[in-house]
Amino acid sequence: MAVKLGYPSRTHAWTALAPAREAAILRQRVGPEEIRFGEWERGTWSAQPWHEGESLYGLWERLRHTDDPMAPDLGEALSCAVALAELHDDGWAHGDVQPNHFVIGRAGTFLIDLALAHGGEVPGRYDFRYRGCLVHYEAPEISRSILESDTAVPTKEADVYALGASLFLSATGRRHVPYPDDADRKDQRRAIVDKPHRPIDVPGRLGGLIDHMMSRTPADRPTSAEICRELRGAL
Repeated sequence: MAVKLGYPSRTHAWTALAPAREAAILRQRVGPEEIRFGEWERGTWSAQPWHEGESLYGLWERLRHTDDPMAPDLGEALSCAVALAELHDDGWAHGDVQPNHFVIGRAGTFLIDLALAHGGEVPGRYDFRYRGCLVHYEAPEISRSILESDTAVPTKEADVYALGASLFLSATGRRHVPYPDDADRKDQRRAIVDKPHRPIDVPGRLGGLIDHMMSRTPADRPTSAEICRELRGAL
């Protein structure tokens, strides 16, 4: 089992509620018999099935340590797109798509950490406002909304952008938009809003698809289902 213990962090109170919020979502997708959660003196806790495997970032390490650029495995990229598309088909936007949230193993590919997902019912006592995700994968419209109002609404289109940014960073080791390593989150988000993303130099068929996924206009991005169809056709 994967056991999570939530408590307030130095900067965020919502982290205390995150395990129970995620568990409430997982119960709708996996079933209540496999998910447990409750409260303790500092927040909430949860227990859920453990998924054995390696993260997308770890799996593609070999691509980042070679003198000759290598094309990523399209089957592995497809498995991540399928996991995201299944979540979208269920009516949810993940809100925190990143390479370490794709666990790829013999039993399949799992998209984990749903604490920030939106699209269905969440008990009010465990709910909280969405204030963005790990900025390295944030879509420009999400960063802009956080800067302007300190909150945003996760969308499937932003998930697609984040998947593209995740594939790009996993393959190249570079963030989609350059900014100093020690930049604070506001400066990171300003860079995402104000600067174009880096040229997508990922070899093979995946490079052009990532570029499409990372369009600055949400409506121009392919859906997760369209990404799956294109990758299947390229295999």
